[in-house]
Amino acid sequence: MSRLPPFLALRALESAARHRSYSRAAAELNVTHGAVSQQIRRLEAEFGLRLFHRQGNAMAPTPVAAALASRVSEALAVLERGVDELRSDADCGPLVLTVVSHFATRWLARRLARLTDDLGGERLTLRVEDRMVDFFSERVDVGLRHGSGDWPGLEATPLLMDSLFPVCSPEFLARYPLREPADLLKAPLLRQNGRPWSLWMRCVGVEAPPAQGGLIFEDSALLVDAALHGVGVALARSGLVEEDLRTGRLVRPFPESVDARAGYFVVWRGDNPKLPRILKLRDWLVAEAQIPRAAA
Repeated sequence: MSRLPPFLALRALESAARHRSYSRAAAELNVTHGAVSQQIRRLEAEFGLRLFHRQGNAMAPTPVAAALASRVSEALAVLERGVDELRSDADCGPLVLTVVSHFATRWLARRLARLTDDLGGERLTLRVEDRMVDFFSERVDVGLRHGSGDWPGLEATPLLMDSLFPVCSPEFLARYPLREPADLLKAPLLRQNGRPWSLWMRCVGVEAPPAQGGLIFEDSALLVDAALHGVGVALARSGLVEEDLRTGRLVRPFPESVDARAGYFVVWRGDNPKLPRILKLRDWLVAEAQIPRAAA
């Protein structure tokens, strides 16, 4: 296996031979004159040959240096073509968007037709998954995540910040008249792991009893579906029920809400070669989230 000299030294030789100047090579490579001179001396020591000699104000390459510089120039052209092809793939390949399942079904799905229309035929691969994916190894471009907005190695823009409030179906409300927050203590409460009813009840001055029986959900979308079917009252995230409230499929028995201190974010890698397309999608999603709920 052949051993190549350092790439930086070969670039210094090629640039110096082409410009016939160490100073111009240094300016092109954004290094100092001394750095170019040092790389050339390193090559001369490795090969045991003189590579440049001074001709007036110029540094002229020797025949062997000129021949090697020509080969390095050919290799650089091959590398540039490879990088251009990679950039072309980044421009043409689909954007991969990963979305948590409950947000995909309750917020994104009904916006997909507008998304494809507004983004002018952007190719998009949707992945619905609740696990924390690795954006680099799994070639994910954009994510819609729920949390506080702090994911190491990723950029994040807020999309929808959560507030929490009770919701139920109109039919349920007819069966269980809820005139004041304390009436919830006599109604079937739908619970979700990690989101106790006490978060909201404390804000309205009601002492929440310990959970005893009833349904407990892991999935936010299933929790809302149960409320839609009149099973009970759910403590819902605002971003997941906006359409159901607008159409009257769900109602809010009380106006009070509480800040959940979390929300949905658009996330991406800042060094992704598809960055211009990613930012275009991000801007569309943020603008869509700001559309008044009655028009969404």
